[in-house]
Amino acid sequence: MSDVTSLELLFDDDTDAAVRREWDLLVAADLPSQARHTGESNRPHLTMLVRGTLDEMDATGLASSLPLSLTLGAPLLFGVGRTRVIARSVVPTSALLDLHARVHERAGAGDDADHTRPGSWTPHVTLARRVPVDRIGEALSALARGGGADLAGRATSIRRWDAATRRVSDIA
Repeated sequence: MSDVTSLELLFDDDTDAAVRREWDLLVAADLPSQARHTGESNRPHLTMLVRGTLDEMDATGLASSLPLSLTLGAPLLFGVGRTRVIARSVVPTSALLDLHARVHERAGAGDDADHTRPGSWTPHVTLARRVPVDRIGEALSALARGGGADLAGRATSIRRWDAATRRVSDIA
């Protein structure tokens, strides 16, 4: 899926700044980082749904779950081949899983990306994409220099990202 629509949890200012500090640690180590993606819509987020198309949806009641306390945990690696994605895990609390399920219910049936479906979702916040396998140790060391401890955070809103139009809109 290249032209996709996604629904993403956004963070309060403190959580956003903490993730950006980790992005900056990777840049300082001359490694790939989401900080290098300078698109206007690029910001730390937690993706809850990705699909090829998404009709307008009734987001009634989703805002009542916000703000939502989160814990950003240990680093995760995704991918195969010569590069990996490095992300922060997000501890899947019952409140987070409930919100995720309600987002999918409100969106209705669709061609969801497998990794965003309830029951298959791995909640995470991306720190870097296309990190060469032989530099993973450097990247993890750079992140550890920033403290490496779990981060207490808060999600405060949900946005819709339409890759085809490059448009962002708040839905809750």
